[in-house]
This record gives sequence, structure tokens and C-alpha cells, in this order.
Amino acid sequence: MRLLRSTDLALRVLMRLAVAGESSPTTREVADGMGVPYTHLAKVVAELQHSGLLTARRGRGGGLALTERGRTASVGAVVRAFEGEGDVVDCEGPTPCPLNSACRLRGALRRAQEAFFASLDPLTVADIAAEPTGALLLGISRPGRPEERRP
Repeated sequence: MRLLRSTDLALRVLMRLAVAGESSPTTREVADGMGVPYTHLAKVVAELQHSGLLTARRGRGGGLALTERGRTASVGAVVRAFEGEGDVVDCEGPTPCPLNSACRLRGALRRAQEAFFASLDPLTVADIAAEPTGALLLGISRPGRPEERRP
């Protein structure tokens, strides 16, 4: 199973904000630090804000901040929200599978998908951003290339 790009970005944004401390990076700063297009990240941030996992303030003194709900959010729940409840394979698409009425694969794949989500359910955003990951997240999240940064 491969995660959608939006799911990957959502998890990385939440992890980044979990280690932000008192700072409130902007969407642009996070996008630049992660090396992803601003427009893609802005859509993910809007969805995370709508879900109550982060707050976003505009203007001077604005930026992104993780909410308490975001910090304690289940990684499984976040992945489910972004991936959707669809099946791993599309048996009913434009050309329905001829095995559809007697297929055992679809159920097996559904159980495997649910086991994948269930294995992520006990993990929280705070768990996956804990040390040693936290220090690394801060190191790669600074704007500019390493050679442009001043100690």
C-alpha cells in the first residue's frame, strides 16, 4: 500500500508543528523547509485546519500551530481521513472485474488495509515526533539550503 502524497504531507506537517515549540512557522516556511510546492501544502494545511488538528493565523504574527487535538491525534485516524475508506483495488470501476461475484481477494485486501490502519491507531502525532526525530525535524525545517545558513 502506498500513501497518497497529501497523506504524507499531512503527517510531515503535523510532525513539524509538534516540535515547533513557541514558534509559529508560516505555510510558506514549512513548504520551503520540506521542499514541497506551496500550493500543495496549502491544501493539506486547509484540510488539517478544518479537522481541528492545527490553527492557521494570517498576517503579522501569524503562522501555523498544532492544537492539543492535533498533538494527541491518532496517526491511524489521520491516515484514514486523508486516504479515505475506499478499497485497495477498484473492482467496480468503468470495467467491472469479472470475478467480482466470487472473488476472495477483495475481502483479504480489505482486511489487510484495516490491519495497516489498526497498527497506526495507537501512535499519536506526539509519539512520531518524539526524539530523536524531533531534533532532525527542526534541522531540516529551516528555510534555505544548508550552505546558506549561518551558525
